[in-house]
Amino acid sequence: MKLVFLLEEPSMKEFLDEFLPRLFLELKHEVDFITIPHQGKTDLKRSIPKKLRAWNEKNVHFIVLHDKDSNDCKKLKKELQILCHDAKRPETLIRIVCFELESWFLGDLRSVGLAFNMLNLYKKQSMSKFKDPDLLANAADELIKLIPEYRKSSSPKKIGLYLSIDDNNSKSFHVFIEGVRRILKKNI
Repeated sequence: MKLVFLLEEPSMKEFLDEFLPRLFLELKHEVDFITIPHQGKTDLKRSIPKKLRAWNEKNVHFIVLHDKDSNDCKKLKKELQILCHDAKRPETLIRIVCFELESWFLGDLRSVGLAFNMLNLYKKQSMSKFKDPDLLANAADELIKLIPEYRKSSSPKKIGLYLSIDDNNSKSFHVFIEGVRRILKKNI
């Protein structure tokens, strides 16, 4: 089996390339995967139908990851489902990251602290704004306040080495993990 992740931006690729092997190892699955970043939402939406139609490999499962940002979650997911359905791949898993990748990081400050050698960072997890990071429309800004050296281009890779698979306050992170688990379970 192969999983193909269609991503909105390179920072998600940096994160997933480190995180996914750990996830698959914990789930006791050998999975071939590829992460394909795009240059934003417009590029991703244009690419989805082309890639889904052109991919001829057997036993491939597609996962689209798109940031919520200021969009209506249900409307955005429906729009992406239509693109996948029209490309004859209605089984494509679509996951909306609420609001952005950094929300997932703010959901597990212990692991982020490990990545940046800031071992007391976990104490901030009890702050009300980090109890449900999916509600933060400015998660990247919040992360930079906590870790001034955070860089969207390189830091996700560091965090991907540590982010907990199960211990995270981000609901959208857990929905993503559960979707991947479901695909793997169906294809044992």
